[in-house]
Amino acid sequence: MRNRVKRGAALLLAAGLAAGMIGCARQAEETSPTQTQPEAAPQESAVTQPERELVTLSLCEVTHSVFYAPQYAAMALGFFEEEGIALELTNGGGADKVMTAVLSGGAEIGLAGPEAAIYVWNEGRADPCVVFAQLTKRDGAFLVGRTPDDDFSWEKLAGSYLIGGRAGGVPLMTLEYLLRSKGLTPNVDLTVDSSIQFNMMAGAFTGGTGDYVALFEPTASQVAMQGQGYILASIGAEAGEVPYTAYFAAKSFLESHPDLTRRFARAVARGQEWVKEHSAAEIAAVIEPFFPDSDLDLLTAATQRHKEIDAWNDTPVMKQSAFDRLQDIMEQAGELEQRVPFEEVVDNSFAEAAAGAVKA
Repeated sequence: MRNRVKRGAALLLAAGLAAGMIGCARQAEETSPTQTQPEAAPQESAVTQPERELVTLSLCEVTHSVFYAPQYAAMALGFFEEEGIALELTNGGGADKVMTAVLSGGAEIGLAGPEAAIYVWNEGRADPCVVFAQLTKRDGAFLVGRTPDDDFSWEKLAGSYLIGGRAGGVPLMTLEYLLRSKGLTPNVDLTVDSSIQFNMMAGAFTGGTGDYVALFEPTASQVAMQGQGYILASIGAEAGEVPYTAYFAAKSFLESHPDLTRRFARAVARGQEWVKEHSAAEIAAVIEPFFPDSDLDLLTAATQRHKEIDAWNDTPVMKQSAFDRLQDIMEQAGELEQRVPFEEVVDNSFAEAAAGAVKA
């Protein structure tokens, strides 16, 4: 399993990151924090800081989803700019590809499942990736079926064909963890297809593959509104709390740019606080520009689903108990060769400072 990230990196690099496969490269004339000297002492909060020149920071996200509404709200409301950051956002299309972008220098920061950082740490790299802020705290996917079922139960998946996600990724591992808790053994009691690329799952389902599929928003609602499927259940509501999506960067980056990292985490914390205090309709109206192919009603419905399952972390701080549960899920899936120490993979100092500044 640990070789998965290495193989992904080699393939992407051979294809030429400079050609824009992950789209995280920047123009040479832009300010690059990775080319500057280590930063000085922490700065004041954004509220009291004088205006500063914006630093361009590249962020590669695992997919584009309403699930990440606090991030998009922070971008739309100018929280990153107020922290002196011009955020450059790209879609990696999978946690392995996001990690490849960060390891290769194509992106300073990655947003994906923390399992990617665990795999890299277990490889024994000299400069591993470290998680410094958590965005979501449970699975954001929804089970979509071909027929409506007002009396749905997970046991009804016995004997079915389910498109589940990429092997080794948190979405599939969490889904299989949930299935086992319902007495269903993957690929014994039902077929769980892990061969389909993450961003191709909806197309495969609407094209006729499988009886069920696990989809994120707004894709799940789009499939339902087009009459091509029915949302039956929330995976996250059943599976419980887990550090599902988090921000990570190379350890060397965090050591060289502590103030920039704190400012990034503070913008995220402000976004989390803002979505907590506003309605689904208000959130949808703010993040609508990030989803030009989705109408406002669809975005509102999708956002409301996430609020109902309590999908977002209140602050960017990751709990060790949740991290340990993630490793339990990985072990059960047969994807973890060795458990890793929480303090080696997670540095909560940036998130704790950000949370404290927002609540002050």
